[in-house]
Amino acid sequence: METQARQDSSEFEKMYAETLTNRLERGSVVKGKIVAIREDGIVVDVKYKSEGVIPASEFSMEDFSRIRQGDDIEVLVERVNDTGEGVVLSRDKVLKMQAMGKLEEAFTKGLSVDGKIIEKTKGGLIVDVSGIRAFLPASQADIKPVRDLDQMIGRQLQVRILKLSQPRQAGQGHSPSLVVSRRVILEEDREKKKESIIGVLKDGALLKGVVKNVTDYGVFVDLGGIDGLLHISDISWRRVNHPSEFFSVGQEHEFLVLKHDEASHKVTLGFKQKKDDPWLTVDQKYSSGMKVKGKVVTITDYGIFVEVEEGLEGLVHVSELEWVPRSKHPSKYAALGDEIETVVLNVSRDDRRMSLSLRQLAPKPWTLVAERYKVGEQVKGKVKTLTDFGAFIRLSEGVDGLVHISDISWTKHVKHPSEVLKKGQKVDAVILSIDSDKERMALGIKQLVPDPWLSEIPAKFKLGDECKGRVIKAVDFGVFVELEGCVEGLIYSSEVDQSKPLEDGAEIMVRIIKINTDDRKIGLSMKNVKANEN
Repeated sequence: METQARQDSSEFEKMYAETLTNRLERGSVVKGKIVAIREDGIVVDVKYKSEGVIPASEFSMEDFSRIRQGDDIEVLVERVNDTGEGVVLSRDKVLKMQAMGKLEEAFTKGLSVDGKIIEKTKGGLIVDVSGIRAFLPASQADIKPVRDLDQMIGRQLQVRILKLSQPRQAGQGHSPSLVVSRRVILEEDREKKKESIIGVLKDGALLKGVVKNVTDYGVFVDLGGIDGLLHISDISWRRVNHPSEFFSVGQEHEFLVLKHDEASHKVTLGFKQKKDDPWLTVDQKYSSGMKVKGKVVTITDYGIFVEVEEGLEGLVHVSELEWVPRSKHPSKYAALGDEIETVVLNVSRDDRRMSLSLRQLAPKPWTLVAERYKVGEQVKGKVKTLTDFGAFIRLSEGVDGLVHISDISWTKHVKHPSEVLKKGQKVDAVILSIDSDKERMALGIKQLVPDPWLSEIPAKFKLGDECKGRVIKAVDFGVFVELEGCVEGLIYSSEVDQSKPLEDGAEIMVRIIKINTDDRKIGLSMKNVKANEN
């Protein structure tokens, strides 16, 4: 009897196991209860003769901290093996099956789903949509081509399912094929915004927009489905070198609609027109002689542009930088961004021009010269320019005085100032005359010493005297000779002795045949010189 009972029990257990085996088919989804949490996985009771195990790899650290023994869990049967491995379960595949159900519904109804870009692949990006890998083609990532797909990795976004191919046997390693698009959503959104913005687009309207692109000639602005162009000439009332000085991609600003073509929806925008044109009232605010402060905005070879108020610029021409003409570049007087004070010279509202001056802030040099110097006073200066008729001497005040060639020496015949003076040479001179109105000053170098023709020369040289001389230069009408190193005389061509050497520097004996103290001239002869006869 006991032996028969054992046989009956064993047979019953065999039949029960066969029943459960048929019930736990591979790929079926069942509910179970967590009975143990181990390092290698989660043990689940699925009402089979042995518990099933979900591998630990299907759980994150966060999952482990959240689940508890006794919790119910829905799983998919991976394998049923009564010989030793038991029941192998999967939680991930259940979640994916549930997600696929939602994705099928979204695909059927044309709904958008959330996703996260996780990596870049050939031809596009991989998006994690509810735990399922979906392919986002590069052409569907945005409305316009994306140059750098790497920059999109990690972004959360909404996508629309374009293609969904379900696996035939979800529990046997097959993955669903999922293709999604972001571009479709963006295009739909743009069309909605476009319909909305068209209703308020009209000339004179103030609209907010986002800068899409900055070019050399202007700025393209997204007004919400419709693009507008802000030309460089409509950015500011002041000078604009490049639109990037005012705008950058992604910035939001308020713009004024200047013109809207309802047929083509071409929109021309303005930015400076939000404020009044400062040139309309410039002649009411500014007048000649007024001192104004402003910021240096541009420096060119011909002058400095100063912004005296927003959108209103004046030019300090190079001729108005300082009283004394100099070769310094305008950048030596101010730097970009400097705040400087200037004097208004003139204003033209019609020509939109304002002339400014820096030098008018300082007294005129000729006014200072007239106050500081008097005729007969000795001054110091530097030779600035040499000409055929004289030399210009620059004084410390920056003005130039002229030393005429006739006022260089009392006794020497100077044919060109360069024979005596050099450019840059420091010299002393005497003021002969001053005319501050005409900005002229006459100087003399020879006047630094008494006129030797008044007493010294007449006393030293007498008519008929014979003296030694040195040939200076031969000319058509005679030969100039230096007498005893202090005065020059002229041997008339008719009085030249051709038998004597007359090279420059040669020493000869001459006789004085004429003295004219009024004209400061001495006439010489080489003939009938007793010293030569001896």
